[in-house]
Amino acid sequence: MPGLQLTVLQQPLVWMDGPANLRHFDTLLAELPGRDLILLPEMFTTGFAMEAAQRSLPQREVVAWMHDWARQTDAMIAGSAALQTERGPVNRFLLVEPDGTLHFYDKRHLFRMADEHQHYQAGDRRVIIPWRGFRILPQVCYDLRFPVWSRNQNDYDLALYVANWPAPRAHHWKTLLAARAIENQAYVAGCNRTGRDGNGHRYSGDSAIISPQGEALAAATPYVSGRIDAALSLEALNTWRDAFPAWQDADPFSLS
Repeated sequence: MPGLQLTVLQQPLVWMDGPANLRHFDTLLAELPGRDLILLPEMFTTGFAMEAAQRSLPQREVVAWMHDWARQTDAMIAGSAALQTERGPVNRFLLVEPDGTLHFYDKRHLFRMADEHQHYQAGDRRVIIPWRGFRILPQVCYDLRFPVWSRNQNDYDLALYVANWPAPRAHHWKTLLAARAIENQAYVAGCNRTGRDGNGHRYSGDSAIISPQGEALAAATPYVSGRIDAALSLEALNTWRDAFPAWQDADPFSLS
């Protein structure tokens, strides 16, 4: 069965400066051929700013940049951006394939402690994306706290969480990433930023790629910018699900 070569880029973000952030990621992506999926942080063009959608790069420009790098690296490029859309401002997780195919997921759970729900429109659509043999669930930051929304309905193999998750709650981030992997018997990748934002919040990163049994396949050094890599095995995932079929005893439910 196919494997998936995954890279997570744990990086600082320049506050409200789209071109500067794209130039920074240009230098990193140029060194990443031979990957299948490259993950960038939440709001990677601006940082987590409530006014970001009003001053951000337009979606067509961000997607064109992502497509160019997807084509050059032969990988799916994924990360969220604050965007103005036909339904208003959204925190949109963009996933772009080398042939230009665009997938997106709009953040469902908006972080009310920063008034995100006052500035952005919440998404209402759960998205599963097939990519090189894997079924992928994209999620954004605060979504991590809501297990029902990411409940595996035997429809995904890998959950992606992109974030601007502040350092004081790093323990929550690390614990919940492992919990989502264990309870859903799926791989989980979390990409969090580093540095300090325009509101003075500090970010430790703590990005990680987690196995279906909750073990870290790769973990970034806290507060240090860098990248982590892992090769994900669909065969190993299915072997674990067959050997320990807890998913067969899951409670039935539906999302409204």
